[in-house]
Amino acid sequence: METLDELLGECGRLHGHMCAGQLLGARMAVVGCRAVGADDPKGADRKRLIVWVEIDRCMADAVGAVTGARLGRRSLKYFDYGKVAATFLNTETGEAVRVVALEESRRLADERHPEVGSKKERQFLTYREASDEELFKVERVRVRYGENDAPGRPRSRVTCARCGEGVNDGREAAGAAGEPLCRPCASGGYYERL
Repeated sequence: METLDELLGECGRLHGHMCAGQLLGARMAVVGCRAVGADDPKGADRKRLIVWVEIDRCMADAVGAVTGARLGRRSLKYFDYGKVAATFLNTETGEAVRVVALEESRRLADERHPEVGSKKERQFLTYREASDEELFKVERVRVRYGENDAPGRPRSRVTCARCGEGVNDGREAAGAAGEPLCRPCASGGYYERL
């Protein structure tokens, strides 16, 4: 894997700026990849690494930059839990770990560098020099991962009986008469048709 400085350069380029969240995400990705044996996530291990991120903040962009995982390739999954956490799965071995940023890491930054006036700079310095154990909780997990979640071509496609839009990979729901419905038609979505 590239050096931390090289990884941070890529993170900043893709995200548009460098911040403590980018640094934390880059380190989180290195820890997660190492734990599941994906030492070359953008190369030799690219097709066997799936990553779930639990927040839509800077950290998620850094995890994608370091691992090469992408939503469009179906190797990056997103759950809106609002947590600075990511899960890394090696599809070849079935090994998975969830890496969570410790709440104490923010306090650690204040304690370690009280002489630095900027909170952002205190965090950046601390997140660079702290040990993995000071920043993260790493836990072995089992991930619900099926064929319809795998990268590659869609495994199935149906048309919603109500709106007529296509639905890929078993993401449909069954209507009252058993007809296929997209999730928004079945139970509401983030948008409302006018």
